[in-house]
Amino acid sequence: MSQPQGALLVGSVNYPDAETTFRTAATVLGGHLKRIPDGEVGKRFHWIMFQPDVLGQAEGIERIGDERIPMPAGLDARPLRIGDGVDAAAIELPALGYATAAVESYAEFVRLREEGVIADRVRFQVSLPTPLAVISSFFFGDDRVAIDPVYTAAILREVEQIAAAIPAEDLAIQWDVASEMGIIESASGYGATMQAWWPGDPFDGLVERLATLIDAIPAGVEAGLHLCYGDVGETHFVEPTDTGHLVRFANAITAAAQRELTWVHLPVPIERDDAAYFAPLEGLKLGADTELYLGVVHRQDGADGTTRRIEAAKPFAPAFGIATECGIGRAPADETAGLLAIHAVVASPWGTDA
Repeated sequence: MSQPQGALLVGSVNYPDAETTFRTAATVLGGHLKRIPDGEVGKRFHWIMFQPDVLGQAEGIERIGDERIPMPAGLDARPLRIGDGVDAAAIELPALGYATAAVESYAEFVRLREEGVIADRVRFQVSLPTPLAVISSFFFGDDRVAIDPVYTAAILREVEQIAAAIPAEDLAIQWDVASEMGIIESASGYGATMQAWWPGDPFDGLVERLATLIDAIPAGVEAGLHLCYGDVGETHFVEPTDTGHLVRFANAITAAAQRELTWVHLPVPIERDDAAYFAPLEGLKLGADTELYLGVVHRQDGADGTTRRIEAAKPFAPAFGIATECGIGRAPADETAGLLAIHAVVASPWGTDA
């Protein structure tokens, strides 16, 4: 089998709508992809930054500060607090928006599949943030403890609704895992140290939480994991020394989850084309059928840089596909077509032998 084989679109794609994302990805990458996301268009383009506007509608949750913190698409990034005297367990959160968006995009996916644009074997991919990302980004102190079970239940309802509306054989769900890596690294990024709010070993708590999320994905639906070091302005909250923490976390989650992961994605910083970064991959223990994707594709150095990182990884990973290290939506819009093309140039399609 040729290496690398296959490609993964992590989530966001810098196109204006789902139809453009589906059509372009299917045309440019074709047999390289087993699943295609809708590009996280609209308010989801900025990942979780639309969630404060959603949660702020709930009775008992207040915005912090009187002045809006403006974001593109009309979003207000002000953080949140639980109102004085409010019992968090009694708060009824509105629909978070992920299920509604998935159902709408899936209808477009089906239409294009019926037209022959998307192959029958390809699944529709939905990428979701972990509860920890939203809670740690927009709540503080004891409010994190209080809102944790409430928001977790809400995101799991979104999973249930998505799985109820989309046939299992058509669906793939990916958990986006970023803040967790910040806690593992004890990172002080984006202005605040990333910390756990539960008792005991933070690592054990992270593993338990993520295993629960993975096991909530119904049988027959593909389950993916995107481990991330952040990508605000195409910059990590901390640069990983090597893949050691990623491997340790992926191994622990694989062991703790009751169901097998379909794929795991690990980031690769642009400057890391050295053996030392990839060496811990020798200890990666995924399921027998779990696909590994490495985020070796970067717009700044194209196919040549991607190839250098691939060659550095090969001695330590028996088989892997390629991806960017985070969503393509983080790159300038005029770079999107070139980024997709790099995937097609340096990796072989699925089913290709060499």
